[in-house]
Amino acid sequence: QVQLVESGGGLVQTGGSLRLSCVASGSISSVNTMGWYRQAPGKERQLVATITSAGITNYADSVKGRFTISRDGAKNTVYLQMNSLKPEDTAVYYCKCRNGLRWTDYWGQGTQVTVSE
Repeated sequence: QVQLVESGGGLVQTGGSLRLSCVASGSISSVNTMGWYRQAPGKERQLVATITSAGITNYADSVKGRFTISRDGAKNTVYLQMNSLKPEDTAVYYCKCRNGLRWTDYWGQGTQVTVSE
């Protein structure tokens, strides 16, 4: 089992910045992919960014150049630095860990990000 706890969400004005954190604990494999996903009201959950244990990153087109995902292996923590925020970035942001060679998925409880105009 892997437990994920997100933090860092909040209310910010358009153009502002936030940094989300996700701390993982439990049986974390050395081979894993951590990611951030978001879900706006009435919409499906969508990928925002992922980072592998080797440091390879992937971003949704809508956030490229504005968001940066990173990880600290020693702290089992993944971050999402969000700059130049827009109202359309408003959503609940979820952390996900795809763990081990069997690709077992674990999710955090989510953190709300609200961008006001």
